[in-house]
Amino acid sequence: MRKIWKGEVVAERLKLTAMAKASGCAAKLNPATLDAVLRKLPRQTDANVLVGFDTNDDAGVYLLEDGVALVQTVDFFTPIVDEPFNFGQIAAANALSDVYAMGGRPVSSLSLVGFPDRSDPDLLEQIIRGGLSKMTEAQCSVIGGHSIRNEDMLFGYAVTGVINPQRVWRNVGARRGDVLLFTKPLGTGVITTALKKDRAREDSVAAAVEAMCTLNRGAAEALQELEEESGGRLIHAVTDVTGFGLLGHAREMALGDAAHGIAPVSLEFDHAAFEYLPGAV
Repeated sequence: MRKIWKGEVVAERLKLTAMAKASGCAAKLNPATLDAVLRKLPRQTDANVLVGFDTNDDAGVYLLEDGVALVQTVDFFTPIVDEPFNFGQIAAANALSDVYAMGGRPVSSLSLVGFPDRSDPDLLEQIIRGGLSKMTEAQCSVIGGHSIRNEDMLFGYAVTGVINPQRVWRNVGARRGDVLLFTKPLGTGVITTALKKDRAREDSVAAAVEAMCTLNRGAAEALQELEEESGGRLIHAVTDVTGFGLLGHAREMALGDAAHGIAPVSLEFDHAAFEYLPGAV
């Protein structure tokens, strides 16, 4: 394999996950620290903001006109896998998933890149190619982006979608008696952490990559069709389980939203019914 770090001898196989101190969503700020900062900020007043950063929703929603709203999100992270094309695909699917989780349809995106000075540009090309392939699959146009030199490699997207303001899914609103549905197997965090430490099985990594590269578009469309057929608000709460894991995101769903009259609930899991990635448990 050609050299990746210019002027240095490298191992035969590059590990993208070694090019960052923490992998993927593990690099996120502590949520308690972030929440403490955000609570000190002044609140803007805009009646068109339907969903803002005062909640833990997956994306923001802004009303444009009757029947049409924008759903906006930004998501980027450090390498979570070692193959650059796959990393690009996963980063794109992850950003798109926020829009799907709100019930929206992604239409355009901007790429975000942080790249080490001494890394081979071919790496960046493969990462961007991977992201572009997934955006193309989602019929979401990449219309620009921004890049910086950075010690840790970073990649992701800001995604804009459209949504019916009367059909916005929040991550709060779960009601007593609701059934929890999962669209993907659990265990990506365990597998990717093991990968960074060279302790992951090949079949586990392959299964995790396949799951992370799979768009949640099909699941979102199926839920929308189900809701339309029912003639009402059948879906009470939806979330994208990523950086804070199942328990972290489940907690957000259970807390409710006093400002909108949504009472808290308790969630009960049947672990025997879960689907896990091979090697995750």
